[in-house]
Order: sequence, then structure tokens, then C-alpha cells
Amino acid sequence: MSGIPEALEAARKFGMRIIPGVEISTMFSPRGESGSEEPVHVLAYYSSCGPTRCEELEKFLANIRDGRYLRAKNMVLKLNNLKLPLKWEHVAKIAGKGVAPGRLHVARAMVEAGHVENLRQAFARYLYDGGPAYSTGSEPQAEEAVKLICETGGVAVLAHPWALKNPVTIVRRLKDAGLHGIEVYRSDGKLAAYNDLADDYGLVKLGGSDYHGRGGQGESDLGSVNLPVLAVHDFLKVARPIWCNAIRNILESYIKEPSDMNLEQITRFARNRNSKGDSPLGCGKDLIDLCLTSWLTNEERQNPEFEAIKLKFSNISINVPIESN
Repeated sequence: MSGIPEALEAARKFGMRIIPGVEISTMFSPRGESGSEEPVHVLAYYSSCGPTRCEELEKFLANIRDGRYLRAKNMVLKLNNLKLPLKWEHVAKIAGKGVAPGRLHVARAMVEAGHVENLRQAFARYLYDGGPAYSTGSEPQAEEAVKLICETGGVAVLAHPWALKNPVTIVRRLKDAGLHGIEVYRSDGKLAAYNDLADDYGLVKLGGSDYHGRGGQGESDLGSVNLPVLAVHDFLKVARPIWCNAIRNILESYIKEPSDMNLEQITRFARNRNSKGDSPLGCGKDLIDLCLTSWLTNEERQNPEFEAIKLKFSNISINVPIESN
């Protein structure tokens, strides 16, 4: 989630609102039920303040990233065994320093090495789920991811269910773990089967382009999904109370223990601005007024619990730099 502060800053210049989130690669195990183990992608949507217990979430994501290195190396090994010579250093260079390599980076290396004509061909022939060069990493169980998303103040949504072999079984199990929604809309329109599945399990209906920059005709354009305004309304109706509770927990944690770590939790996605230039915030209430203005609606800010929190922050001295415009 390290790109979110930059995304928030860029969006602010264009009058757009960003919902911080992350797509988590997981595995689903049938556990005696019909079907086989398969990869499942779970989306987490957080408030503008970000997740609670962020250290726990970061560790969870870091374990997945570490597994991606091993996974990418295994894919390179499989490609070499398929008489498609590829060097690990090539893949790592494409991914960039500190970036966990994924299938997209391997695919780009294949294109540059001349093994395939384009990224789409790399996935269609070798890197698709279960393909000859496909490899799994250290993905957590899908239910574990959903539970952690819920415990850290996020909204958990099942991504592109049309890619699953056993969507009904997976939705039933993930719903029991706390799943809030399911993607129903995509660039080619709403899929009736998944619309009904959402209704059957009382899930919020969302959608997305699943754009990952792969290129080719096999990938929808960024922003190509026509998500109905009513769907957004239904999503926010579920999300806003969850986010408000998360924000309240984060602020109250700092009041109980005004440590640098708890302050970082408040400001990790915030770039507070003041037209008067760079200066420290001397009063905690100044910081919270700025944050709550961007995090909450007018109605939410008038909640007695947040009014009480602002009052408590007025007695706390905080030294936080404010960036100038």
C-alpha cells in the first residue's frame, strides 16, 4: 500500500477521491468439500485514515511479498525447463528495487527475451492459473485474509468471481468469515449469475476493470466499468460505519498512548496543507480538525463521539509539519 500517499496527492489536484485499498492474493482450500484448491483474490477497502493495526496488516502483506520472490524464481525455473531461457536478474531488474516480482514482470521479461510477442501471449500460453510456468507462492487462506481485513477496519470484497471454478462454495465460506461484497459489474456489463449470488448471500455489489497494465485485448481499460451510482451508494452505506469505527479506534489509541507510532498511524496517509507555509501544528485539535475534514462527512463529524475526541485532542501538544501548497 506504499503508493497510496502519492495517489491521494495526485487525486487531490484533480478533485478526485481515492479509497485506499489493496488486492490480496490468497488460496481457497475445499476442506472435504467438492472441488480443488484454487487462487482467490480478495479486495480490501479502507478509510482515508487507513487500516487499524497497520503493523499487523503490513506483516501479513510482507509475508505474501516474500513468497512472491520464491514464486517468481520458480516460474523462471519452469520456463528454463521449457527451453525458454530467462535470467532471474532480468526479471528482478524489470520489477525494480524493493518490488516483489509478479507474473507481469516475468511476462515482460519474456517479451524482451523474444519468447513471446506480447504480454497477453505470455499469460495465455504459459503464466495463466495452472499454466505450464505457473507457480504458487506463500498465499494465505482466503478466510484468513477476509477476517484480517474486517479486524483492521476494512471492507472485504471478492474480486472477479467469474474466474473461479467453485464460486458458490467460496462465497458461502467467505461470507461466514465476514465478506461484505462481491464484484458483479465489469466492462462487458453485469453478470446475472453473480448478481443473484450477491442477493442470495446479502453481499454488496461492486465491480472493477481488473486493470494491471498487462496490455493487449485481453485486459479491460482502466475505468472501463460503468458502476451504477446506486451500487456506490449501497457500498458506502456499508463502508462508512466500518470506516468511522476504525477512525475512532485509531484516534482513541493515540489519546490513550500518545506515542510516535500511534501518531504515524494517524498521519501515514495524510499530507496536511496550509497556505501560510511550513509550520508545526502545536495543538492536537488543529491536526484532528484537518484530518476529520477530509476523512468524514459533515454529519459524521458532528457525532458526539468525534466531538468528544476533538476536545481531548485540544489538550495534547503535537509537533507535526504542514506542507505548503
